[in-house]
Amino acid sequence: MLHAVAAAAPSQAAAAAGQARDGVGAVLGYAPLQAFGLGGITIGAMIAALVVLVVAWVVSQLLQRAIARYGGRSGGVSQPALYTVSRLAHYVLITIGFLAAMNVAGMPLSQFAVFAGAIGVGLGFGLQAIFSNFVSGLILLFDRSLKVGDFVELDNDIRGVVRAINIRSTLITTNDAIDVLVPNSEFVSGRVVNWTHGTDHRRIRVPFGVAYGTDKLLVKKAALEAAARVPFTLANDDDRRPQVWLVNFGDSAVEYILAVWLTEEAARRNAAIRAAYLWELDTALHEHGIEIPFPQRDLHLRSAFGRSGEDALALLRGQAPGRDEDDAPARAEASLPREERARLARNDAGEDTRRAIEEDAREAELREQQASTTDAGAPGTRGASDGQPD
Repeated sequence: MLHAVAAAAPSQAAAAAGQARDGVGAVLGYAPLQAFGLGGITIGAMIAALVVLVVAWVVSQLLQRAIARYGGRSGGVSQPALYTVSRLAHYVLITIGFLAAMNVAGMPLSQFAVFAGAIGVGLGFGLQAIFSNFVSGLILLFDRSLKVGDFVELDNDIRGVVRAINIRSTLITTNDAIDVLVPNSEFVSGRVVNWTHGTDHRRIRVPFGVAYGTDKLLVKKAALEAAARVPFTLANDDDRRPQVWLVNFGDSAVEYILAVWLTEEAARRNAAIRAAYLWELDTALHEHGIEIPFPQRDLHLRSAFGRSGEDALALLRGQAPGRDEDDAPARAEASLPREERARLARNDAGEDTRRAIEEDAREAELREQQASTTDAGAPGTRGASDGQPD
């Protein structure tokens, strides 16, 4: 009897394995889209199509990393050009993977044509904005008027550094460390100021006003001293030296403009730089005894509260009528301790800008170190250093 049981065990195991195979085959052969006329698309075909898509995505990521590693090793290669090649390669590989997945899934071309027609109708209605942003993104990649690393300013007062140009939107990081996603179509159809498109040196104009009767040569001296105190002013030369312009005679002030050229690092921080120059202008004008005016009006008082002349004026000042202004108790002036005054006298905008520039320099140095480390650890590095192709 034991021999009979032992002989029956393999047959039962084989039968169970066969049933399992039949069950798995039934599941993989099930066509959930048969009701839609897509009976050839089974569960197994859908799993295979998903595997193809995953493989295409992995290959795309590996290729993008290889391109980035090549850009880190090659100093003379244009980084924006490498970024464009990387993004286009990603789009091409994903498209090829999608088409291959459709083929593996068993979707016939006639059904795909119907599907493409449905997509076309959708583009005409709900997907129009998405398609417009995609095409605009391709235009930005090929046009090269906007590239990663540029400092841009949009119509809606968004200013920042371009971090990435994606399929739908462009990522901009402002100087306040705020990430803003801007649709690509806004860069194509709207007005965009690119502060770093050509040369990295930019000139800003800082308006200020002084009281009438002030010597304009003294004003110029004070303004140039203020410009020299800001460390982001470009070194003096014939073409890009700081200048002081008298531009208008206003209602209450003579209006000037301090025009200064900025260093390459400071050109990306327009608002903070302007605040730094205004701070130094206020300090320099006060040091030279130059008055910064404000709108004034003359009031001729005939009578008030049943009083006239000096008595009415005294009542408005909160004094007893008939008393001279000099008899009023002197108001104590608020004074600050010397240490606190020295702390408050620092130019916060200038300090923040210098700190941000130093952080950018450290990040750039860190990226170079990471690229060199990756280069040293990559296969074929020894051959590349010996002049051999890697």
